[in-house]
Amino acid sequence: MTRKTKISRASLLAALALTAQTVQAQDVHFTQFNASPLIVNPAFTGNFSGQWRASAIYRDQWRSVVGASAFKTYAVSFDAPIVTDLTLDDYLAGGIQLYNDRAGDGNLSNLSALASIAYHKFLGRDVNKVISVGFQGGYTQKSIDLSRLYFGNEFTNGSFEPGTGGEALNNKINYFTINAGIGWAHNVSDNFSYAIGLGANNLNQPRETFQRKAHSDVGLGMRYTAQAGAIAYVSEKFSLRPAVLYQTQSTATELVAGNEFHLIVGNSEFRNFSTAVFLGGWYRSSDAIMITAGMEFKGARIGLSYDYNTSDLKNASNGNGGFEISLTYIAPDPLEFARKLIYPCSRF
Repeated sequence: MTRKTKISRASLLAALALTAQTVQAQDVHFTQFNASPLIVNPAFTGNFSGQWRASAIYRDQWRSVVGASAFKTYAVSFDAPIVTDLTLDDYLAGGIQLYNDRAGDGNLSNLSALASIAYHKFLGRDVNKVISVGFQGGYTQKSIDLSRLYFGNEFTNGSFEPGTGGEALNNKINYFTINAGIGWAHNVSDNFSYAIGLGANNLNQPRETFQRKAHSDVGLGMRYTAQAGAIAYVSEKFSLRPAVLYQTQSTATELVAGNEFHLIVGNSEFRNFSTAVFLGGWYRSSDAIMITAGMEFKGARIGLSYDYNTSDLKNASNGNGGFEISLTYIAPDPLEFARKLIYPCSRF
């Protein structure tokens, strides 16, 4: 790699990192958004049939553009019912979500810890409807290695003098954030269920800037989310699982829509815990075409996904976008097998 290319890449990262000085930043996102439900909507805390749920996901993006400085994101979560049978089958659930995002030559890092709580109220004579309300609070620490960045005023008379830029920047910032959400799920029949949700994140709009200036008041924009998904069995073992996710934050918007083809290859008596394989096709508007695939076995779900870039960056990326791998495990509850109380549309 030439020195010119190194400087260009570092300069690009500096521009991305310092954008937070003048505009509002955006949160992380995943192609397999069903593997990080607590990031999407705090009302999804505990929205499953089982004793507890643990999830982990890793995303690697833009490696073809920035090489070893690719954007890497890790996330892990754990949630479970904590108070059950409040009124008949209603319950209170709690969860924790951790994620770390690292990007570029300057190691721009985002480490966040979130704690959430959600109340699930079952309705209907057959307990086949549920409304959920969730709240979430979190702490974020963002940092950047300024020694690895280049600034325009460090180039004087054709020579580079690192450390002379005089940029009044901190290399670390910290803040708290508050999120809320609501969800609705309904088992219409044994073969069809659906779920929808609305969320609002960064309600307190915490100040987020690396600038040292006292008057810097750049706030993290509120992120609004809307989700919808369904499970439709067209035969005893084969189902279609369409879903859509819409997010908007400041001037940025994201729309992801697609469908997962799901086939049970084991005993289908308890569909949520049967051995199955799946293949999905998705589209993120003005950005990428995605493919997902994986399998489920005794409450465990492993998923793989790949993004093919369709945005204006495709010339630089050669179409290569992001790769993800996820693992989710739901511990079965023997009591639920006895009474077959299934959370409506717990996976979509």
